[in-house]
Amino acid sequence: MVKTFLLQHIASASLIALIFLCVAWELWLAPLRPGGSTLVFKALPLLLPLMGILKGRRYTYQWAPMLVLAYFTEGVVRAWSDLGSVSAWLAGGEVVLSVVFFFAAIYYAKFSAPSRQA
Repeated sequence: MVKTFLLQHIASASLIALIFLCVAWELWLAPLRPGGSTLVFKALPLLLPLMGILKGRRYTYQWAPMLVLAYFTEGVVRAWSDLGSVSAWLAGGEVVLSVVFFFAAIYYAKFSAPSRQA
């Protein structure tokens, strides 16, 4: 089905972009300390659902959006608290990517469900 194909690619792309954003943010773009910070490890939990998302496993699409809510929350908090800095823009990007992933994954799980014909 075209819907699930497109949703899978949107979810995959947004998850991969979110991983790269988290790593680049904390190592090069706006680290808390010069040279990078240990907050780069915040990207590690995003690797857990990556293979399931890439392979289109419906179960992964059901639980992964709950994981991404933590990144949405961090993005909102840092966008609000780091006003006027590069970090605030990166936080906005984190919010956008997490919302895109959340909805793409939720709708993929919905549209890939087996039919309930009685």
